[in-house]
Amino acid sequence: QVQLVESGGGLVQAGGSLRLSCAASGRTSSNYPMAWFRQAPGKEREFVAAISWSVGGLYYANSVRGRFTISGDNAKNTVYLQMDSLGPEDTAVYYCARSSTPIVVTITSAYNYWGQGTQVTVSS
Repeated sequence: QVQLVESGGGLVQAGGSLRLSCAASGRTSSNYPMAWFRQAPGKEREFVAAISWSVGGLYYANSVRGRFTISGDNAKNTVYLQMDSLGPEDTAVYYCARSSTPIVVTITSAYNYWGQGTQVTVSS
């Protein structure tokens, strides 16, 4: 089992920044990509960004590319999401997840471990 705990959410004004953290514990492994998803009220959960240590790759949704940066610290079993130039459209609950396969995919069904989520609210 893998446990994921997110932190760092909050209320921020448009144009501001936040940094989310996801701490993993249990049977962690660098062979499986880690990702951030988000879900706004009334909308489906959507892919935001992913990191793959095995291939050294970073992946982003078009809506956040250039504004968000995903990174990770293997020694601390922690993944981060630096979010800059935030807008009201970024308001959502943000979830950390670990993939069930070694390749990066952007669909929720490919991820078998999820955190509880952290709320990000951007005011205009």
